[in-house]
Amino acid sequence: MRRKVKSEVLSMVHEGALAMRQAGIIDARRMKQYDALCLAPIEPYSAPKVRALRKRLAVSQAVLASLLNASLSTVRQWEQGLKKPAGPSAKLLDLLNRKGLEVLL
Repeated sequence: MRRKVKSEVLSMVHEGALAMRQAGIIDARRMKQYDALCLAPIEPYSAPKVRALRKRLAVSQAVLASLLNASLSTVRQWEQGLKKPAGPSAKLLDLLNRKGLEVLL
């Protein structure tokens, strides 16, 4: 998964760490530390932002729930502001926002 990096220097650091991970020099735990250091955090998704993304993608709440492996109730609660997407759901929403539906289909 590619996310926006904080700076060009950190981009190079992250690329080096990724190469070391692929070569088996560093473990997954250390790679997560490099991810946290180098990659920009995912912006939180508010109710209007989730709704706007879903409408831009032209999908129903049920289809979005299916794409995210979440329940319809959860997507409704996100759009009503009763819950906020977190963890993998927030990452998948960010991926959908940046790359479109094709990335999950």
